[in-house]
Amino acid sequence: MMIYTCPSCKKENTLDLDFTVESYICKSCSMLSEQGKIIKNVRKPTENVVLEVGQKGKLDGTEYTVVAIVVKKYGNSVFWREYHLRDKNLNEAFLSESNGHWVIMFPKAMPNKEFKFHAEFEGKKYRWYESTPNNIDSATGFFEDKLKFSLATYKEFVNGTEMVSMEQVGTEKTFLWGKHVPKSEVKKAFKLSSLPNYSGIGIVQPYYVNSRQLLNVFVVVALIMSLFQFYNTVSRSNYEVFSDNIRFDSVRSKELISKSFDLSGASAPLNVKLSSNVDNSWANIELSLINENSNEIECTSQDIEQYHGYESGESWSEGGKEKEFNFCGVAPGKYHFSISAQKQGFEQPAGETFYAPDGKKTFAYTGDGFVDVILPSGEKTAVNLENLQQNDSTTYAELEQAKAFKLKNPNFSTNIPDTDSANPNFAIQAFWKPVSFWNYFIILGIMTLLVGLNYWGKYLFDKTKWENSNYSPFNDYTS
Repeated sequence: MMIYTCPSCKKENTLDLDFTVESYICKSCSMLSEQGKIIKNVRKPTENVVLEVGQKGKLDGTEYTVVAIVVKKYGNSVFWREYHLRDKNLNEAFLSESNGHWVIMFPKAMPNKEFKFHAEFEGKKYRWYESTPNNIDSATGFFEDKLKFSLATYKEFVNGTEMVSMEQVGTEKTFLWGKHVPKSEVKKAFKLSSLPNYSGIGIVQPYYVNSRQLLNVFVVVALIMSLFQFYNTVSRSNYEVFSDNIRFDSVRSKELISKSFDLSGASAPLNVKLSSNVDNSWANIELSLINENSNEIECTSQDIEQYHGYESGESWSEGGKEKEFNFCGVAPGKYHFSISAQKQGFEQPAGETFYAPDGKKTFAYTGDGFVDVILPSGEKTAVNLENLQQNDSTTYAELEQAKAFKLKNPNFSTNIPDTDSANPNFAIQAFWKPVSFWNYFIILGIMTLLVGLNYWGKYLFDKTKWENSNYSPFNDYTS
């Protein structure tokens, strides 16, 4: 342990290290002394200074002690803080903070050659970022050499999250290598509650996402997906599981339960194709897919419409005679369909319906005080229910007879003939598709887009990082 008594205020200052001290600035009175001789008063570092002389912290597995703090100044408004560190073997390091960005620097042997636009160190090439004239604004702590308050120059070179710096004061030069240190690591190392906020982009600040790692991860994921897709393709096949032609009159006012079919393999889409010979008309098919093991039901209602004509000298058409859709993510198992349908001119009445015993009339309540009397031809007459017995005793008697008939025959449905002989039925086909490339290509597309956006974001990030440099790789200059 080193005990140093300030020659000015006589206060003792201790440090849990022992090395030769040439200069010392008292933390109590801020007086600079050299070899026990009082030199001058030095401004005390305060603003955004978060460490103290003697404080310990572990970075990259090495425990350091803060031995001095120096605030450097460029011009009248740009400041950064340098914390001088020593490990237990008295090796030096410098923890620098500027605008909330942290860099740790280590002294290195001075290269044998001068650098112009690039510097080389341990096989890496570093690009010239800037030359920064600066001097000491404030300081405190223990210094092995005399403090030099004259103008100094930093010449900084950058390679990603690493940098080299050449500092010159007069004829004396110092060469340092450094790297970015995450703010969270500094906070954890020195057990700090808060640190200066970020401002702008640091000179060696890394991009938020490692583009190369992201690309490597996505390439591995794409290869694994491709292997699974290849296995899925060669070991399975898409096949038809259901096909039928169904008459509209067989499902009018009731549901048809289809034959059962089995789906095997992993969960996959069940593709369904509906077709009906509509012509300037419409048809509607209501389809329920029922899992016979779990009783789970998926329902859909699909319209098939096709219209065409001739107007203002031009023909037009819209819609079609087919409809295709998927039940997505259907699990393997045993299934059947529940089917009901209607078409234009053959609609199921909306209200409560009663049928005459001979099937020649249908009475459909409309819910507004009227009942529609529907003939086999499709002709419809609205009859007022108020005083119906007095006003139309024949219709009243037929309606009462139809009600009584329904009580005795609850499952009866009318057999009104279908007048649309060109479209008596509709077709249903279902295809089990355990082999699908849609999800495969969608995921590949998303990953490709994310990689592209990440590289574009890094380009903009790096361009912003170099905006304060006169030697930006995004500008033309002689290299």
